[in-house]
Amino acid sequence: MPAPRICCLDLDTFFVSVERVIDPSLEGKPVVVGGRPGTRGVVTACSYEVRALGLRSGMSLTEAGRLAPDAVYLPVRGEAYGEYAKQVRKIAARYSPVIQVASIDELYMDFAGCERLHRTSGDTSDDATIERTVREMTAAIHDELGLPSSAGIATSRSMAKIGSGLAKPAGVLMVPAGSEAAPLARLPVRKLPGIGPVAEKKLERAGLTTLGQVAAMPLAKLRRIFGAWAEHVQNGARGLGPADLSRDRPAFREHDVEGDAVGSISNERTFRADVGDSATIESQLCSLCERVCCCARRRGVRARTVTLKLRYSNFQTLTRSRTISPTCSEMELYPVIKDLYLAGRDGRRRVRLLGVGLSHLGLFDGQLPLFEDDHRRDTAVDAIRERFGYDAVRLAGGSARGRSNLRRD
Repeated sequence: MPAPRICCLDLDTFFVSVERVIDPSLEGKPVVVGGRPGTRGVVTACSYEVRALGLRSGMSLTEAGRLAPDAVYLPVRGEAYGEYAKQVRKIAARYSPVIQVASIDELYMDFAGCERLHRTSGDTSDDATIERTVREMTAAIHDELGLPSSAGIATSRSMAKIGSGLAKPAGVLMVPAGSEAAPLARLPVRKLPGIGPVAEKKLERAGLTTLGQVAAMPLAKLRRIFGAWAEHVQNGARGLGPADLSRDRPAFREHDVEGDAVGSISNERTFRADVGDSATIESQLCSLCERVCCCARRRGVRARTVTLKLRYSNFQTLTRSRTISPTCSEMELYPVIKDLYLAGRDGRRRVRLLGVGLSHLGLFDGQLPLFEDDHRRDTAVDAIRERFGYDAVRLAGGSARGRSNLRRD
């Protein structure tokens, strides 16, 4: 079996940690990032001290204020968080040349071939070399930036991500090849990347609540739940997957099994103040299309159904869906979303929230076309984003207009 070489680096309570670096008096205090309690915002991040009270990301600030009235509530400072994330990437680049940025507070690293570079006389094996190196990296991030981080090291991306979660707070977990089953067996199914609420309910109806149960289930029965995605899900539940980042995507053959890939992909944005300007709304729809398509390409899937979600200032919510030719390209998706918006929009009312969702997902049928201009453009953009962060490249239609009026959900 391949040796553990994939590392998932997760910055613990990143926004809160940055705020504590900026203002050390916040250390040890209950902190909520998102805005003042009672306002229309949501919790963007919160410290471990308030999580124990039931707070979580995405909760309304009104509810957060009821649960933790004595917490310190802070506004979101995106520029500060972005600058610290950039500094973290610079430190990570000292240790591995292969880095993929998953989000502002999470990245993946491939240490294959780096063993000889980092080996010392005290290392007893290549695994020991990589684990020590990752510990040195997390120590450097803490010493130089004041930020705590956790890391998982494994043979696959999904196992490394689970490992980073098990290592929290501020730990490092090495999962040796062949030992993946033990840490996974009792974990709830939601801990597997890609398993959302819908998939979790499907598994619960089948009597499967832990990853160990999913790993042990006959594949034929699992296909009744997940269709073409079944083998990918079971491999994930067993901690198996490709041993490098560039190939960490499943192959799809639509004729193999009936049904779609499990799950869906969606992204929502809420405006700080209700918006009536169509140009601003269309700009944000373009940005949302970029994000869901980028996520789809990362997962190696295409969508057959696209859904627009539009919430007005009075909280009335409109959803419209359309079946499309399978795609993961924002250039193909955005015209459909714009058409759904124009067809369903009530121009007399202002908009509070926008959302774009992809469903009826199918995995790619082997390698994508190499010489199609659209595909070459999309993969080039994705490569830049993986290296430098999502906002490094944007479509003109989804650029800065209206972003200052957004809050994170």
